[in-house]
Amino acid sequence: MTTDQPPALIVAGPTASGKSALALAMAAYSGGIVINADSMQVYRELRVLTAQPSEAEEAQAPHRLYGVRPAAAAASVAWWRDAALAALAEARATGRLPILCGGTGLYLAALTDGLSDIPPVPAAAREETRQLLVEEGPAALHGRLMQADPETAAKLRPTDSQRIARAYEVWRGTGRGLAAWQAERTGRPVPWRFWAVRLDPPREALRAAIAARWDSMLAAGAVDEVRALVAQGLDAALPAMRAHGVPELAAMLAGRMTLAEASRRAILHTGQYTKRQATWFRHHSLADPSRTHTIHARIADPAQLSTSFLWKCFPFLDRLR
Repeated sequence: MTTDQPPALIVAGPTASGKSALALAMAAYSGGIVINADSMQVYRELRVLTAQPSEAEEAQAPHRLYGVRPAAAAASVAWWRDAALAALAEARATGRLPILCGGTGLYLAALTDGLSDIPPVPAAAREETRQLLVEEGPAALHGRLMQADPETAAKLRPTDSQRIARAYEVWRGTGRGLAAWQAERTGRPVPWRFWAVRLDPPREALRAAIAARWDSMLAAGAVDEVRALVAQGLDAALPAMRAHGVPELAAMLAGRMTLAEASRRAILHTGQYTKRQATWFRHHSLADPSRTHTIHARIADPAQLSTSFLWKCFPFLDRLR
């Protein structure tokens, strides 16, 4: 391994697969630092609903980019990439192994594959897009995008208002589709040698874990967390306002549904999202195949992640320390 390409480890997988527990155990074993690569765990108001690390977990190893951004300030891929590069530089300066942990594939791809050089979108195009989103809704805006940029639109769900708006404003402001810009992404933007551990557990294991975690979140104060978030009066299109569980509990607090129905929908939507996550990770490489390890199981019990377990399952960790 060359000195100008220090190692960085990626632990990726769908929500509730156990990647946070695995990343923490690896960091404690290797003297590493855990860097968040989840688009929702960056928001400080969502500690419970996004399962951010506890104080006890943060005491076991350094953590970065968790709860660092207010819900009112939407995070972007470019912002996260810059913040992650700073965290990687910190890890290198302190001699720690950086362990990027998360389920947001676009964030990780921006780091490993590069970031498209999309020019700034004019304010007029952005304002027009936001107005159309409010007046017509995401499905109608998706229809407009399908006519203007079918390649990008085909990759987006008609209900994903944030990504639809971003794609439409890029087309409106630059005259080119987002997919076309992204296709020009070239090269590895940072001098790191990436290794990856991907969790790909069975669907039934994830479904059970999502339901159990939802109950734990409710017991830990998820309703109060959403109540405080709603009290800020933020734009409903902001990413934090669409985090799993937020729209459902907000509707429950507004009297539009019962807690039982909110729970059913939150669990359902989270399960649907994990299916999309798993599909994305199966079709996108985050590291060379020779440096990628896939686990077809869920890390259910952090206690199983003993030093001997890590040494037997991930012998490359000793090479990265």
